Amino acid sequence: MTPLRGREAGIVLHLSSLPGEHGIGTLGGPARRFVHFVADAGLSVWQILPVGPTAFGNSPYQTTSVFAGNPMFIDLDRLRERGLLKAAELEPLAALPSDMVCYEELIPLKRELLFTACERFARTADSADRAARDAFVDANDSRWLRDFALFDVLKHEHQDRAWPSWERRYAVRDSSALAAMEAAARSRIDAVKTSQYWFFEQWIELRNYASKRGVRLLGDMPIYVAHDSADCWASPELFLLDAEGNPTEVAGVPPDYFSADGQRWGNPLYRWERHAEDDFAWWRARMAHAVTLADTIRLDHFRGFEAYWAIPADEATARNGEWREGPGESLFDSLTTALGSLPVVAEDLGVITPPVEALRDRYDFPGMKVLQFLVDQEDFVLESIPRNSVCYVGTHDNDTVVGWFLRGPRDFNDDDALRHWQSLVLHNTQGCAETVHLDLVRLAFASPAALALVSIQDFLGLGSEARINTPGTTTDNWKWRCTNDMLSPHFCASVAESVARFERTSTQ
Repeated sequence: MTPLRGREAGIVLHLSSLPGEHGIGTLGGPARRFVHFVADAGLSVWQILPVGPTAFGNSPYQTTSVFAGNPMFIDLDRLRERGLLKAAELEPLAALPSDMVCYEELIPLKRELLFTACERFARTADSADRAARDAFVDANDSRWLRDFALFDVLKHEHQDRAWPSWERRYAVRDSSALAAMEAAARSRIDAVKTSQYWFFEQWIELRNYASKRGVRLLGDMPIYVAHDSADCWASPELFLLDAEGNPTEVAGVPPDYFSADGQRWGNPLYRWERHAEDDFAWWRARMAHAVTLADTIRLDHFRGFEAYWAIPADEATARNGEWREGPGESLFDSLTTALGSLPVVAEDLGVITPPVEALRDRYDFPGMKVLQFLVDQEDFVLESIPRNSVCYVGTHDNDTVVGWFLRGPRDFNDDDALRHWQSLVLHNTQGCAETVHLDLVRLAFASPAALALVSIQDFLGLGSEARINTPGTTTDNWKWRCTNDMLSPHFCASVAESVARFERTSTQ
C-alpha cells in the first residue's frame, strides 16, 4: 500500500541548513520552530537528508554509520539546561557564522563540548537519567552501538585515517585488542554512547512534536554505505573487499545528466549472495531502524536494487563499469515479510528500465519525478506524471531553479543555444524568466502527483549561491544555511496560499 495520502505538499530542508546559533542546525529550538513554519504554511511533509555522522567532505550520503546519528545535530542548549554545559562554554560556537556551516571550526569545538557534557553526566546524572541512558545502550549495543563507539574512538586514535590503514590488530578486529581498547578508552567510548543516546532522545522528541502538529518526516536511506564506516569495519564479509579491507569494485552510475564521465561514488558494493544467506538480516535491521526515525523513507538509487553499475576500484572514472544483477524481489520480499508494507518512496531516477519499473510497482512504491529534468523536453506533458509519485521541483543534487535557468543544466556551445533552451522552458511552464522558480512550484503543485516537494531555496527564489551540493565535487558542499529572516510571516502566508489554491492541504 502506497505511503502517500490524498494531495499534499511538503518542503525539503536538511537539518544542517536550519537557522540558529552554534554553527549548524540542531534538533532543538530551530527544528521545532521550523515544524511550526511547515504546519502554518499548510505543508504536511518535511523531507530531510540522511542524518548519520559525516566524515570526509561532510556528505550525508557518506556517513561513518548507517545506524548512528550525527552528534553535530544535538541541541547543546538542552544540555546546558540540564547543567551539563555552561553558557560561557558555548560562546565559541555562538561566534560561528549563522549563514553557513563551517565544519572545520565546528566539529572539533562541538566534539570537545559533547565530551565535557558526557563526563559531567557520568558524574552527576540522577538515577532516572542514568537508567534511561543505560536502557538505550543495552537495547543497541549488540546491534550497532558497541561497534560504532569503538570505530569512532579508534578512528580518532589513528588521526582519522581510513580503517584499513589502522594497526593491523584493530583493522582485523582482533578480539583481545578490542577488549584492551575498551578498557583503556572506557570514558571516551562511554561518551560516544551517551552522545548517541542524546541524539536519539532528541530525535524522537522532534518526531513526536512534528506528528502532533500534522507534519510527517520523510527520511532518506542511501543504498550504499561509506567504505570508511563502522558498517564495513564490523561486517567486511558483507561487502566486496579484498584481504586488506579495500574495495575491489565500487559503486556509481554511468555517464548521465550530471557528468559525461558518470559518477564514481567509491562506495564498496555489496556481496549480495552473502546477504541472501541469512535472509538479508543486515538489511532487515537497517530498515527496521529507519522506520523508527521517519514516517516515510526515500530509498535512494532504487534502480541499483534491480541492477547496479560495478566499477573496478582502480578506475578513475565511472566510464568503464558494467551492469550487474541486483537482489530484486528476494530483498524486498524479505523486508515486507519481516516488517509489513514498507513506507518507501523509490528514487527511480537515472537509467530506468522496464524491470526496474516492475520491481517498483510490485510493491506499490511511489516513484519520483523531477521537473528540472522534464520541463526542457519537447514532449513535456504535466498530466503524464503518475498520481502514485512524488513530484519534485529539484533534488539536493540540482542547482536551484534560478541558477539552473540562468546557467542551463549543461554547457551550451553559445548564447543562442542557451536562449533557445530557456525559451523552451518558458514555453512549457507558461511563465516568465523573472518568476521561473514560482512557475515550477506552480507546476509541481498542479501536477497529478500525490505529493509535491519543493526545496526552501526554490520557494524563496534563491540563486546558485544557495545550492547545497554539486555532484562530482567534494568541496563547498552541504554548507548552506537558512536564516531566520527568510522564514518571515509573509513567506509563510504565500506558501499557504499556494497550498490552498491547488488543494494540497493536509489529510490527517
